[in-house]
Amino acid sequence: MRTRVCDLFGIDLPIFAFSHCRDVVAEVSRAGGFGVLGVTALTPEQLEVELAWIEERVGDKPYGVDVLVPAKFVGRDRGGLDGAEIRDLIPDAHREFVRSLMSKYGVPPLPADDGPAGGGRAGAVRGWNLAYETVAPLLDVALAHRVSVVANALGPPPPELVERAHSQGVLVAALAGTPVHALRHKAMGVDLIVAQGGEAGGHTGEVATMVLVPEVVDAVAPLPVLAAGGIATGRQIAAALALGAEGVWCGSVWLTTEEAETHPVVKEKFLAAGSSDTVRSRAKTGKPARQLRSAWTDEWADPANPDPLPMPLQPMLVGQAEQRIARAAHVNPGARALVNYFVGQVVGQMNDVKPVRQVIVDMVDEYLAAADRLSATLDG
Repeated sequence: MRTRVCDLFGIDLPIFAFSHCRDVVAEVSRAGGFGVLGVTALTPEQLEVELAWIEERVGDKPYGVDVLVPAKFVGRDRGGLDGAEIRDLIPDAHREFVRSLMSKYGVPPLPADDGPAGGGRAGAVRGWNLAYETVAPLLDVALAHRVSVVANALGPPPPELVERAHSQGVLVAALAGTPVHALRHKAMGVDLIVAQGGEAGGHTGEVATMVLVPEVVDAVAPLPVLAAGGIATGRQIAAALALGAEGVWCGSVWLTTEEAETHPVVKEKFLAAGSSDTVRSRAKTGKPARQLRSAWTDEWADPANPDPLPMPLQPMLVGQAEQRIARAAHVNPGARALVNYFVGQVVGQMNDVKPVRQVIVDMVDEYLAAADRLSATLDG
């Protein structure tokens, strides 16, 4: 399974794993792949702790980070907005709708001493200003460590990000949902394109991976391309390489691993879900993001209710409600009905809890079997 990206990054397997969980990132890199830590929700102090922890465990194995600097968001023309400015832009009708949802489903309030929205080891969520200047302190921390890649998840990375990374020998990746997006990334000097099909979890477009990958490969050649969206098995890796990709970028498959910090109720829902149980919705972030369908997404999709607000107003609006839901989902039926998380259509194949390393082994074994089947179709 050796491709150009294996030589580029000094890895054994062209399997890139995006995760907000440091344990997953470390285990993938230790197993010969390439772990990528999502850092958007972290403060610089928290990121320092996470990266030190990862480096202690991966030794000289490479890893990367993923940041979020969207090309479009409310306040971009003003260099971003602070929390107070964003709160002032949220309509009262939307606030009342969220309050009514909490009441309708009987979700209890947070204890008075509970921390800010975010949960998990990350704790407080980073400021809602999505301009590059807010990400820059995270980049400072990352580049003080030995990350090999900085990826941008929404839109072309800002010139400042590319220049900073390249000045320290760090490569830059960017996710694309259309060939036009990929060409914009290439023009910004990106080193690696992630062609993410609409099957993917999180922020994603509408073009399917099978269609998107060869279009992007042809558009940005000779830049290497990773395929993303609907990839959790060796057969799907074989298909991605057959389409011209140099490797794969996987996210959803790690959410049901032993190491994942996925909310236990959400993990239970993932294990029971089928491929048709996800939906692209703006209900969590204000931008279309594929996630598990739940009462939360259904309520926001109801024409009788307000439309989700644009980023970053929507996450500011719903952040505390989502924290209440997550805290109560273990014991509260209403919270259990509402709770969800980002996940791709490949959730229908995520039926068992396995260690990360076993997922990698299974991927390799299935890839080899698929390659043998393809070889058997050749004459002579």
